[in-house]
Amino acid sequence: MPHNDHYLVDVIGFNPTERAMLTSVFALAARRDPGFVQYDPVSAAAPDLYLVDIEDPAALGEFRALNRRGSLPAVLVASPGHGGGQDVIERPLQWASLLQALEDAVVGEDETMPVPLEPFRDTSSSRHGFGNRPTAPGQLLDSSGIKRALGDTVLVVDDNATVRMFMQAKLAPFKFEIDFAENGEEAVGLTGNREYACVFLDVVMPGIDGYQVCKLIKANKQAIKKTAVVMLTSRSSPFDKLRGSLAGCDEYLTKPLDEDRLLEVIAKFLPSSRKRSGRSQHR
Repeated sequence: MPHNDHYLVDVIGFNPTERAMLTSVFALAARRDPGFVQYDPVSAAAPDLYLVDIEDPAALGEFRALNRRGSLPAVLVASPGHGGGQDVIERPLQWASLLQALEDAVVGEDETMPVPLEPFRDTSSSRHGFGNRPTAPGQLLDSSGIKRALGDTVLVVDDNATVRMFMQAKLAPFKFEIDFAENGEEAVGLTGNREYACVFLDVVMPGIDGYQVCKLIKANKQAIKKTAVVMLTSRSSPFDKLRGSLAGCDEYLTKPLDEDRLLEVIAKFLPSSRKRSGRSQHR
């Protein structure tokens, strides 16, 4: 059963780069239904499922030991061809498939048997003793923090209805409030009356273009601190990206959109993520 409407995921193993990515993944995963939060080993609660790097001998050994004490659902990760015949998520880690795997693991937990562990042949030259597991980061969001985050509002500005529908489908699972504008003038009006966590902004639109809209949004001193502007356009030349940067955009994404990159950007500009980044810059 989830804790306070979210599941605690015990992350076992993984290299520093992957752990940094997982931090962003859980920033978004906490907002889903069901929600997922990284397990804090010092907390009193027990984890609900495991996320395991089965190519790491220490992680695999720890998982086996934990699994013997009490079986929980698990999502296993390995490089292609290194799963030992087991059902695994293959490296490199992909946001969408990982989030789906976590959801699948708990949705069917009442009907599934404990995860069997086939013998796993370690091909690495190094050996690590049990207990050298990297310290897991603390729980990203407590239950009250998750509830506060649910009010985050995002603005999608695009004259193409298909793009607006695509963005709604990708943003809705994370419980954002979503506003839409079909042209630059409408976007400027909305941003003048409401505070947005992020504005996804097309470049080529009827009336004023996205570059001008971005400049007008960033002219608001409060927006500079609180609102991220992400250009979302088919224009991919270095000159166009430079124009976006000069207009003050925070990210420049080109169509067709890569879903993993989109989720990465959404996580980056969550208010909680920007606060963590600001604290780190002032240390």
